[in-house]
Amino acid sequence: MITWMQRHRKYLVITIWISTIAFIGAGFVGWGQYSYGNKSGAVAKVGDVSITAAELQRSYSNLFNQYNQLFQGKFDEKQAKQFGLQRQALHQLVNQALILNLAKSYGLIVTDTELLNVIKSQPSFGKDGTFSKSIYEETLKQNHLTIKEYEELMRKDLLIQKTLYLLASGTKPLEQKAFESALGVSDKINYKVLTPSMITLTANDAELKAFWEKHQKEFKTEPSYEVAYVTQTHQSVSPSEKEISDYYDMNRQLLKDNTGKVLSLAEAKGQIVAALSDKATEKESLRLYIDYKKGALKSGIVAQKATITASSSPFSPELTKEILTMDDQKPYLKPRKNGNEYIIVKLEKINPARTKTFEEAKTDVSALYLNEAKKTKLQELAQNSYKTFTGTTSDFVTHADGAKLAGLSSTEGSEFLTKLFTSKQKQGFITLESGNVIIYNVLEQKLLQDKTIADENTVLKLKGSLLDQGLIKALESKYPVEIYVEGI
Repeated sequence: MITWMQRHRKYLVITIWISTIAFIGAGFVGWGQYSYGNKSGAVAKVGDVSITAAELQRSYSNLFNQYNQLFQGKFDEKQAKQFGLQRQALHQLVNQALILNLAKSYGLIVTDTELLNVIKSQPSFGKDGTFSKSIYEETLKQNHLTIKEYEELMRKDLLIQKTLYLLASGTKPLEQKAFESALGVSDKINYKVLTPSMITLTANDAELKAFWEKHQKEFKTEPSYEVAYVTQTHQSVSPSEKEISDYYDMNRQLLKDNTGKVLSLAEAKGQIVAALSDKATEKESLRLYIDYKKGALKSGIVAQKATITASSSPFSPELTKEILTMDDQKPYLKPRKNGNEYIIVKLEKINPARTKTFEEAKTDVSALYLNEAKKTKLQELAQNSYKTFTGTTSDFVTHADGAKLAGLSSTEGSEFLTKLFTSKQKQGFITLESGNVIIYNVLEQKLLQDKTIADENTVLKLKGSLLDQGLIKALESKYPVEIYVEGI
């Protein structure tokens, strides 16, 4: 079942990434000011399934890391906004929730045995092919996940896979032949790439204000959290040789060098002293936490103040993320590590998001207005020039030759050719997700003699994609979708 899903996952319109597994070892990325939903903390509800802010954070972070790998580490927040990553992340979760509703209606479950077998198969949780409970616990701790949280997320992902597996369909000879004919078509084209940078525009205050009045609900301040916090400074200890030896015996498998080799006691001594010092610091921070809750801080300990938003915080992204989930019911956050110290946070006030005034929003309004205006002008330019332009002439290309088109990235090329081969127009223009527009003219068309491009695996993937589209549409009509997040 898992193998089938991994083989077809790339082509699922549902785009169900194995988010729980992908989150392990991936860097956390916040989604900015899209961190508010309804009073229960949900950002959306699909049928009987609620989608939480934490799930949206995780989905966004996974997508960001995937795009960052695709762009070889050069993907940033500006590009994320251009690609509509917030919308993509929520769309993935909505589609997952639709499948979970379907699974519930079928009475499908993931057993404890199935869950355990998958967890034990993850390379991150073992060494030399053998599962280690201590490595499992430590890995989750490093990724700020409890065992319960991780296993609930894994169970949900596996249930989605199981449901889709039951709906999978094989191929028939007639389908194979039809796909061979369709995928065997190749075109020689003349094309030209139009980019927003070709358009020069300015806007006056009257135009911007009119635009703001129409879209003002889209320009909101970030929710802010006014907090007080106390810090437990690092405690250095001088453990006895026995304490060092006992710690080594208990944690030997976690004490390794850069090659993964277990360190000797002598080699690990420095790490052990540091770990025992950290343990002592954490112990003192728990005492400080109790004193803080009782309002009985010792003389000389003074709480500091800070105002936290998703985009502005003196703390780490992980600690900031936790603060943004605090409420009046649980105003204290237990000690959290911050460098070599521990921080205890108390929530004092939440300032909800509000609509910005025109002056506050002016910079963002200008950027959005000019971006929308450029898109309109670029469409007009394409409409007026696609019949008369002079551009670059390609060799014969199939739908799989996106990397062969000069002036386009492989991603843009693949998107363009996918849309081109589903178009009935010999001449025209195609708008890409990046905002670029390609005007084209099909010069010649021919069938390839070698049609191995349409092997059984390819046919399965494309057929699965079409079935998934139909499945999602059917589920959308059955299970109501409520979105509580503004701006996505």
